[in-house]
Amino acid sequence: SLHDALPIYKELNYMGKFIKGFLFGSVSTLGAIAGAVYTFHKVVVEPVEEIENRAEENRRRAERKRHAAQNG
Repeated sequence: SLHDALPIYKELNYMGKFIKGFLFGSVSTLGAIAGAVYTFHKVVVEPVEEIENRAEENRRRAERKRHAAQNG
């Protein structure tokens, strides 16, 4: 066919494949990074925040008890 006879079409085809592959690879990499960030947040950040919230709540409770003991 005419496309096979002209080398420019082959080069354009390779460019198209390269661009598709590059875009697919970029999207895949960004997806993997997003997944890693989400997992890190779930595994590391949320438990630390949970511990901090519990500690703050316990401090508040202790403070209320201390005030109640002084006033009661």
